[in-house]
Amino acid sequence: MKKTQFQHTPARSFTSRRTHLLIVTLLTVFVVSPLFLPDAFAQNYAQWGLPEGAKARLGKGYAGSLQFSTDGNRLMVKNTVGIWVYDAHSGAELDLITGDVSDSIALSPDGSIAAGWGQDDQVILWHTSDSKNRVSLKGDTSKIRRIAFSPDGRTVAGGTWNDEVMLWNVDTGARRATLLGHTQGISSIAFSPDGRILASGSWDKTIRLWDVSTRAHQTTLTKHTEAVSRVAFSPDGNTFVSSSSNEDKVILWDAGTWQQKTAFDIDINCFAFSPDSSTLATGSGYGGELHLWDVATGTHKIALMGHLSRIGSVTFSPDGKTLASEGDSDFYLWDIATGVRKLAITGHTESVAAIAFSPDGRTLASGSYEKILLWDTHTAKQEAMLFVGDWASNASLAFSPDSRTLASEASGLIHLWDVRNRAHNATIKRYGGGGGYTRYASIVFSPDGKFLASSGTGSRAVHLWYAGRTYKTGLTGHKGKVTSVAFSPDSRTLASGSEDKTIILWDVVTDANKATFIGHTDTVLNVAFSPDMSLLASSSKDNMIILWNVATGEPKTTLVANTTRGVSDIAFSPDGQTLASCGDWDEVPVQLWDVTTGELKTTFVGHSYEVSEIAFSPDGQTLASSSWDGTILLWDLAPETAAEPQPTHLVEDVNRDGTVDLQDLVFVAGQFGQTGTENAADINGDGVIDIADLLLVASALEVGNGAPSAYSRSLELLTTEEVEQWLAHTHQIDNITPVFQRGIAVLETLVALLTPKKTVLLPNYPNPFNPETWIPYQLAETADVTIRIYAAGGELVRTLALGNRPAGLYQSRSRSAYWDGKNAFGEPVASGIYFYTLSAGKFTATRRMVIRK
Repeated sequence: MKKTQFQHTPARSFTSRRTHLLIVTLLTVFVVSPLFLPDAFAQNYAQWGLPEGAKARLGKGYAGSLQFSTDGNRLMVKNTVGIWVYDAHSGAELDLITGDVSDSIALSPDGSIAAGWGQDDQVILWHTSDSKNRVSLKGDTSKIRRIAFSPDGRTVAGGTWNDEVMLWNVDTGARRATLLGHTQGISSIAFSPDGRILASGSWDKTIRLWDVSTRAHQTTLTKHTEAVSRVAFSPDGNTFVSSSSNEDKVILWDAGTWQQKTAFDIDINCFAFSPDSSTLATGSGYGGELHLWDVATGTHKIALMGHLSRIGSVTFSPDGKTLASEGDSDFYLWDIATGVRKLAITGHTESVAAIAFSPDGRTLASGSYEKILLWDTHTAKQEAMLFVGDWASNASLAFSPDSRTLASEASGLIHLWDVRNRAHNATIKRYGGGGGYTRYASIVFSPDGKFLASSGTGSRAVHLWYAGRTYKTGLTGHKGKVTSVAFSPDSRTLASGSEDKTIILWDVVTDANKATFIGHTDTVLNVAFSPDMSLLASSSKDNMIILWNVATGEPKTTLVANTTRGVSDIAFSPDGQTLASCGDWDEVPVQLWDVTTGELKTTFVGHSYEVSEIAFSPDGQTLASSSWDGTILLWDLAPETAAEPQPTHLVEDVNRDGTVDLQDLVFVAGQFGQTGTENAADINGDGVIDIADLLLVASALEVGNGAPSAYSRSLELLTTEEVEQWLAHTHQIDNITPVFQRGIAVLETLVALLTPKKTVLLPNYPNPFNPETWIPYQLAETADVTIRIYAAGGELVRTLALGNRPAGLYQSRSRSAYWDGKNAFGEPVASGIYFYTLSAGKFTATRRMVIRK
């Protein structure tokens, strides 16, 4: 059974968040046909803004900050999926704005422009009504952690995680100034209502005030004794507020004299002024406390009760009559006059730590910090919520074979739930390990329903119960903590993985150690049996997946995953032909492997934070992936409708491999000018191989064998120049028949496919590597290309001058840049982290790679 590494996502590093958003921006958004959902739910918001390959999204994503539209009729929620737009009066979903940037980190005052992360850690400004109209902020923006728009929307300010405050022109993206003076990272920035002053709060415990027009430092506020967490001006500009969550303090300042007016001690995570500046709303970081304060006197006015945990954002409506507040997964609208909650917006979810399909395929269970949600797999709607009330709950889930019982592992305790009645049945006593934070957790029922196994939490033993209730035994033998457990399909064998880098097979009846598999070089994170029991798959922090022959204990296949921090979860498809995997911690993609050949079949990318767990549906037509971004994506694995059988050896199949594809185009082009009717490239039989033969092959690509995009993996067989030359030769054909016209259209499509819309530096492969690696990229226009490789300290190690390259794809080993792991003197470099920078005309981008020897 899968294991989950439980962590508290809101406290994650800003850098890892950026990495995920970078990957998300590479996705294209499209409309999915309702292959999974019935027609009645074709327009359900579960299908809005889906990544390629997904057919539904369960949950709207981890809750984010709030902003009312200027007329007060819409509430915009910025979160891990994009920007959700609601009717502020009814709470109805109106729109989901995704565009090319997900999880935007700032909105302009009128909500028309959003700021978010684009490629290569570049901050992008884009219009919410037209995501294609974008401006990139000039210079290095990789260290930005806070962004704010000026009141007139013409200037954007950014604060970095080191000590800089920067100003840019919104229209052009040109940097106007860099303000220096702080000694530690910038935690918050805010413009005064008139746009003349910029305030910056820092981890250095100070607040600095800057004159925006002159860029001059005005004064420094030093009343806080811990890091400043947030700063803001009142709408009338008379009051300035700052907070420090580490010291639980809020200070109100006179914005004219910069003297402290009042201060009060309170658990603080967020705050907001009312439009008339008379009231300050504060939300807590822990207990769900929401308070209103009188700004003039600093006295408490009222407490609004309803949130159960951390409040992440508060905002007033433009008329000041309504307050919106956001918890981890809930949004409330409050009537300020009465203090009564008048509306709750549902559907947002906390970080999802675990998922499990019921064996009957009707229900998908997801586990988060305080609750378990049950989802209807046919409608993509939430069916029920099972409340546990433990912040570290539900690190692993498992259904009984009859789908009636759900087991959840929570801080070392196992809870059993009656799925049909939505009731809690029992809590199984903790064995081995303690409660609280859960690093590894894995729980699974045996396929025959007789046993329940658990890895425990912090335990070196595997624990077994009869029928899920009576304790049977603890299986000991591992020298490190057990991370994962899995039953064989016949329920006779139990496999366990451990931090000691080994896998042990146990006889469930006799409790004996049947075999120990040794081969990984780091912690084994997960284990899974194939449906026919012939293979056991194991994944590890060493970035490897090993398929073991269960009978002999020998490795059959070793898969090298494109991850840097390990492979956290693996799962066999019900037919045993596919293995799914996902990376650990900062890794976003889900990969599908061919079990027979060991080849990578496809990659799914769509989550904005790391993937926590994956699971196949019982019928094998859906793969579910859960993420710390608060969503579950359902990926479509249903086989496509079979094409009509083709005659043996179509004449256009010149290389006789059974398929008319781009290789046939290349074959014909390579024979141009040759004569003879016996040549397979002479499609029309006129004794000469020329452009007419090539157009006949191109036409067959579109008519008989799918559009050229179906052959995208082999596009690098061609170049833009070659295809353009072919098109230039089409004037040689006097009478262009419909079949030739179709061929010309295919060639024009190929030119478009071979000319990327943007220049991109792609991840090197393999990574980590030893001793060589390939660096792929794509060019939107012809440019002089250079790749420079730097050590972690910034020293230049090697320069790869690739020369002038035309627009196109450079991704295969034959076309991408190659580095042999040596410096400019021909000496092999040491193990460690290196950075590679692509320079192509005005474009530059940098990525990280690792040499491991």
